[in-house]
Amino acid sequence: MNIAVVIRGIATLAWVAALVVIGLAVFQSARGKTLKSATGLIIGVIVLALILTTLGSGMVFVQPEERGVVISAVAPNGYRDTALQPGLRWVIPFAESVVTYPISKQTYTMSIATEEGQLIGDDSVAARTSDGQEVYIDASVIYSVDPTQVIDVHITWQNRYADDLIRPLARGVIRDQASQFRVEQIYSAKRVELIQGITEELEAKFEANGVVLHDFVLRNITFSAEYAASVEQKQIAEQRAQEAQFTVEQRRQEAEQARQVAQGEADAAVIAAEGRAESRIIEAEAEAEALRQIAEALQDNPDLLTFEYIDKLAPGIQVMLVPNDSPYLLPIPSMEDTTTIPTTTIPESE
Repeated sequence: MNIAVVIRGIATLAWVAALVVIGLAVFQSARGKTLKSATGLIIGVIVLALILTTLGSGMVFVQPEERGVVISAVAPNGYRDTALQPGLRWVIPFAESVVTYPISKQTYTMSIATEEGQLIGDDSVAARTSDGQEVYIDASVIYSVDPTQVIDVHITWQNRYADDLIRPLARGVIRDQASQFRVEQIYSAKRVELIQGITEELEAKFEANGVVLHDFVLRNITFSAEYAASVEQKQIAEQRAQEAQFTVEQRRQEAEQARQVAQGEADAAVIAAEGRAESRIIEAEAEAEALRQIAEALQDNPDLLTFEYIDKLAPGIQVMLVPNDSPYLLPIPSMEDTTTIPTTTIPESE
């Protein structure tokens, strides 16, 4: 509870009571009656009202989020050199007064939306980029009055610092920084750099005027209708190009996949052919080795061929016809008994 306000309220009630007593006394006197003890009561109420008024005028309660600037009729400069700190403070009644300033964070918003900013209507910052395009920037500046420079702020700006300091400085810095970038850089690669440049410049200018910048918020960037249309067309063209590139890539991948399948089939065919060739080589080598061994066996035992020939004949053969120009082969023994039956070669009729 603000005790200074309470005392001022009681002082006001005391003055009202004094006026009521005076009015009753005048009314009774007009009727020819005398209000007993009226004079003493009037004097007492007036004295109480004067005391309370004096106390109320000299007592000031400064909130924790405020600092007080004392305007003094007795100080050489017209104000005290030190700001009042939070709490219940005393000033010279009727000779000094206090102007309080908030030191908590405040936000000043400039927006294209009708009711979002400090001003009703479109209050966005219109700026020109380095390539001549016009952009509209929505921004919020979060700041506070420096507690150590409250007196300087009061002397220079009074309570006009929001409209006469924060607003013009912010709008000017935003325009200056935006003019250093191309339009496509502002909303893409250079957006962070733009915010950083605005923040640094505002910090320096605010500090020189007794204000602390806590944050700069770039809320939105709106482009002119012509540029927005061109951007839309560009995005559509880029999207179509990406789709075409995707189609080409898809076809390339399909072709690559088909090539790999064909290559796999060709490799499989080569491997199969190599396998068959190797198998035939192995078979040929085996046959050659068998013939070599047979040849060696025949060389060592010529009668082995005759034996093999006989062994292949069906049992019970008694007569065999051969061409008349064939050499004599061999006698065929009887397969039934021990009697030898000569084999006769019958010439083939001409």
